[in-house]
Amino acid sequence: MGRLEGKVAIITGAAQGMGAEHARRFVAEGAKTVFTDINANAGAALEAELGDRAMFVRHDVGSEADWAAVIKATHERFGPANVLINNAGILGPGAKTADLSLSDYEKVCQINQTAIFLGTKHVIPSMIEAGGGSIVNISSISGIVAIYGTPNVAYAASKFAVRGITKQVAIEYGEHNIRANSVHPGYIRTPMMTAALDDEQIKVASGSVPIKRVGEVEDVSNLAVFLASDESGFITGSEYIIDGGLTAL
Repeated sequence: MGRLEGKVAIITGAAQGMGAEHARRFVAEGAKTVFTDINANAGAALEAELGDRAMFVRHDVGSEADWAAVIKATHERFGPANVLINNAGILGPGAKTADLSLSDYEKVCQINQTAIFLGTKHVIPSMIEAGGGSIVNISSISGIVAIYGTPNVAYAASKFAVRGITKQVAIEYGEHNIRANSVHPGYIRTPMMTAALDDEQIKVASGSVPIKRVGEVEDVSNLAVFLASDESGFITGSEYIIDGGLTAL
């Protein structure tokens, strides 16, 4: 029996990269899984790979109407959702604060912060109907500490906000058996990382980590499965740093 048997999960930003690994693991662990992304072609390909326990929905996480549609589609196919993995996110331009446009700042916050609020708002009634649930918000170590040498105030602000949203939801809805926790990855080998760093920069990044490697998407998926499962039933309002010890320095 899989660790997620009986779970109905929604995973955002899941057509590729870390989110796709989450979707694969959740299906393998027995969850009925709705995964969403703005990239319809990649989503359709992954849906064909995962089989009938998974469904892809094209989804702009910054759109409240799209969130309502995702919740409705999930309920119609699998029943009320009891797991939400808010994984979608963008890095945005690496500009210093005085050089960043308001529109670029707002775009990053819309995807990384407002979408967390929207997803949480819309999934809570389903979780109450299901008798409880687990919300896992993927943040970053940039939501724990400021990262020297990588100017990106919008990214930092949005990822710090995820911690606050998570804790507030945890205390508001604990009485409904709804848990909320945030995950804060460090250097993880994803398309976002490889687009931002070349091989030499990744090697340097690995050297700065006490474990002497960058993380793999499987490392984060292992944690996501645990937090979604009943194994973490008394854990809520917490942040989990998964960075190979980088922020312990």
